[in-house]
Parts: sequence; C-alpha cells; structure tokens
Amino acid sequence: MRLHPKRIGFSSSFALLMLICAALVTGQTRSPSGRTPTTDASGGGSVRGRVLLPGGEFLTESVGVMLQTIRGVEASVFTDNQGQFQFNGLTPGIYEVVAEGDKSRFETATQKVEIQRGLPSIVTIYLREKSGAATKPASKAVSAGELDANIPAKAKKEFERGTNAGKEGKIDEAIEHLRTAVSIYPRYLMAHNDLGAQLLEQGRLDEAEEELRRALDIDPAAFNPTLNLGIVLVKKHEFQSASGVLDKAISLQDNSPAARLYCGVALLGISNLERAEKELKTAYSLGGSQYAEALFHLGQLYLSKGDREAARHYLELYLREAPDAGKLDQVKQLIARLN
Repeated sequence: MRLHPKRIGFSSSFALLMLICAALVTGQTRSPSGRTPTTDASGGGSVRGRVLLPGGEFLTESVGVMLQTIRGVEASVFTDNQGQFQFNGLTPGIYEVVAEGDKSRFETATQKVEIQRGLPSIVTIYLREKSGAATKPASKAVSAGELDANIPAKAKKEFERGTNAGKEGKIDEAIEHLRTAVSIYPRYLMAHNDLGAQLLEQGRLDEAEEELRRALDIDPAAFNPTLNLGIVLVKKHEFQSASGVLDKAISLQDNSPAARLYCGVALLGISNLERAEKELKTAYSLGGSQYAEALFHLGQLYLSKGDREAARHYLELYLREAPDAGKLDQVKQLIARLN
C-alpha cells in the first residue's frame, strides 16, 4: 500500500493512507518489508536465518543476534517474532553468528558461516535451554498450538511444501499445500496462520481473516495469528477492531516492534494520536531501522497536529533510515513543502 502521491494533509481519510505493506508473520524467511529477500544489489554478501528451539519450535520472543569476525562484532540485530534475522552488504569471508536469548534460560549459541559475494547464506541456530531453567508462561513463550505433537506426518510434509513454495514466490502453490495440510489436520495452528498470511499477501482479506480466526480458535494465546489478524483488520480499515486485537498481541509479546507498529497505525485510524505516537516511537525503539516505517507515520502524525518542525524531523530521519524505501520522492516533496 502506498500513500496517495498528492496527499500531504491529515483528514478523515487519513486512516486509508496509513496502510503499509504487511510484514507477514509466517514460517518463511522475509525481509522487513515483507518481500522475499533478494541478492544484495551492491554485490556484497548476505546471511539470513532463524533461531529455533532444539525441537524446531518457534521462539516468540526476540533474540539478539551478532555477526562477528576476529576483529570483533560487525553488526547486530534482534530476531522477529518467528526467530528470523538478516544481515546484508557483507564483505566476503568467514563470520560467526552468535545468538543470545534470555541468559537466565538459554545457552549462547554460535555458528560459523562463509559469506560469498552476491550470494545469500542461510543458517539455522538452535537455542538450548540451560539445565534447570524455569520455563516462562505459555502466553509469553511458545504457543501450545505450535507445539502440537499430534500433527500427522503427511500434514507436516504439506506444510513444509507450502513454506518452500512461499519462499520461491509461488503463492498459489503455497496456498494449495497449506490448505491440504489443514484438511488433513484441522487443528494445525501454524498451517492456518501461514495460510492466512499468504491469503493476506494476495489481498484476499476475508479468507485470510477466516483462517487466522480458526488458528485463534485452536489457541487464543497464539501470538502470530493474533498479530496477523490485526494486520488484516488494518488493511480492511476496521481500525477500532484492529486496535483491540493488536493490544492483545502486545500483551502476549510486548517487545514486538511489528505489533507496536501496526497498533500505532490502527490508533491513527481512530484518531487516538497520543497513544499512536507512543506506539510508533516504541516500534522504532524496539526495531530500529528495520521499522523505519514508524518514522514516516510519526511525520504524518505531527503534520496533522500542525507541528511542522517535528514532522520535518521524523520525515528526514525516515529518509536516512530507509534510503531504499519506495516513497522517497513523495517524502522529499513533503519535506520541501515544510521548509
């Protein structure tokens, strides 16, 4: 979704302008913009991967991931709500990927990776719990539905096929496999979630909502479908309902920059500017440049309040943080009108 190129004000239709490309929470590795990562155009290397529990379950809490060489730490990021991370623009060589979760619960995990020019390297790191570590409540950690031991092997195979097809951009094929997975095992929470996310990417919002609600019928405390449902409702312009769902997502995982970002967008849609400002700033604080979209919305928010200086500040910061964003010309025009 893009802002209308001629729109610079804030009116009753502002909510329609606040929609952003959904960073879908699926089992696929995706860039922060929601698109499948591509080779670094600069010719440098890249590494992307996921941090999982030893049994392959998703971690719904952020984990710090550092990329280091013999010279020290080169870069660091936090994983998203499915344990995914990515580093781009890397000089070829041997690196060590270091994952650090809650030190009271998890051992630090490391893995060596070779970076080659123009080619992505993919790694999976397993974060092992310390002996005797206390387990967090289910609402704050892994959903019971995601740990379902009753999923038939055939359903798991279809889920894997759907995930792989989605990584290759074959969305129709991914949907077909995921539908098969849930037909084999209707209580397959992750498959319902990922099917909803793929349908959302195609703009099939009613179908996406239906699948995500089915996932939440299985486990109301599952974070991923809660977040994705909030995104669907934002894209359907049902901002009041979206804000409630995203509040729940935040209660399940309060350090999720995605939940904070979309909650801020929903709150803008119902003109709750004070709290929208708080959520957008929190999204950027938690997610950094990967969630620079929050800066754009903050610029629009301050513009609506008549605070031209603050609006210019956040729009200029957005330009610095998201130099490859698709609406740079529009933002530059906005800033020029504010000068």
